[in-house]
Amino acid sequence: MPNKALRILIADEQHFHRMIIERLFNQLDYYRVAPVHDLASMLTLVEYGCEPFDLVVVNAALGAGELDLFGYFLDNRQVCHALIFDGQQAQLPPIPACGQQKIRVSHDVLPDLACIQQLMTIIDPSPEFYQRYAG
Repeated sequence: MPNKALRILIADEQHFHRMIIERLFNQLDYYRVAPVHDLASMLTLVEYGCEPFDLVVVNAALGAGELDLFGYFLDNRQVCHALIFDGQQAQLPPIPACGQQKIRVSHDVLPDLACIQQLMTIIDPSPEFYQRYAG
């Protein structure tokens, strides 16, 4: 059974994108998901949250010209893991979900179920999750 206490933040300007990504997490039994539509909302939730986010999934376009997302997440204690998708927009090199890296960068326009599953096997080390989805 997945760790239902994990806190997940999704940041994307497009409502449809946020909805698709949230449903992918819901398919994997993660429901503690907060979707936001702009950079200011994401920064507010991260900076003033009472506990860290286990995962932030963000569209690279949100930081374009305003914030170095990679650098922001790298040194931020309020974010345990981050997935920056559509990374080609920000000219970030792809960094696959493997090992214990804090930040992953995907050039995909949207993460798919396989991407989320692979990421969650690293973030949620529960044996039940591995049995269901790893492989």
